[in-house]
Amino acid sequence: MIDLQSITKKKLRYVAIRQKKIKQYNWSLWLDSLVLISWGILLLKYAITGEYKLLIHPNYFLLMVVTSILLLLIGVVRGILFVQFPNSASDKEQHLTLFPPKFSSTLLLGVAIAGLIISPNVLTSKTALQRGVTENLPLTSSQPQSFVTTTKPEERSLIDWVRTLNAYPEPDAYQGQPAKVTGFVIHLPELPENYLLISRFIVTCCAVDAYPIGIPVQLEGNRNAYPPDTWLEITGTMTTANLPSKDHQNQRKLVLVPSEIKPIPTPKDPYISNQ
Repeated sequence: MIDLQSITKKKLRYVAIRQKKIKQYNWSLWLDSLVLISWGILLLKYAITGEYKLLIHPNYFLLMVVTSILLLLIGVVRGILFVQFPNSASDKEQHLTLFPPKFSSTLLLGVAIAGLIISPNVLTSKTALQRGVTENLPLTSSQPQSFVTTTKPEERSLIDWVRTLNAYPEPDAYQGQPAKVTGFVIHLPELPENYLLISRFIVTCCAVDAYPIGIPVQLEGNRNAYPPDTWLEITGTMTTANLPSKDHQNQRKLVLVPSEIKPIPTPKDPYISNQ
């Protein structure tokens, strides 16, 4: 005879297991939607607050905004579909992964929440020393083969001076020219104590590939009066000096002799975009 009680128990056990799997799957789908929405909000926050300028090149601003809107739309639509069709989840999908189920989604959600809580920081002089400060601009596909400037010396930015030196690398040609530049302070170990470096980071894609450029500044006193990472606006005159490099060999370099040094707050656009 057929054991109806045994069959009934098996069916009930199967239904319970299936419902448990569906609940787990529905939760994982909700988690995916939450990840999409949270990343959309994070990117939109960066766009509204301007914090994206600390992370990526401004040319990618529109792409970031469009991406944030798409992420928000996809996340919201998926959530609405789950509400309208709660039993449409399938427990037949199987995936082979090295990590526990939904580990990647949970990780992405955690990173997005951290990004919403913690604001990005400006790159510092420590990072500049680690990456190496240069007076030369690396060649990129977007740079022209020659550089011609009609900007007056006193109106040149720090990158304008560096570009001019790249095009015409003869420091003595700029002696006596007026200059007014802004940047943050770096204390290069190889420079004398009465020299600091006024520097800026240049971004070609994002903060990861940012590299520092700088010009030595000759002070009347000790550079300790201007701690590293202090932002300064320096007005003065260009001259030349023989300064030691990393290999301890003296090189003739363009040097700014200040007539006025004014501390300034960190600008909203601390990096220079390399077009």
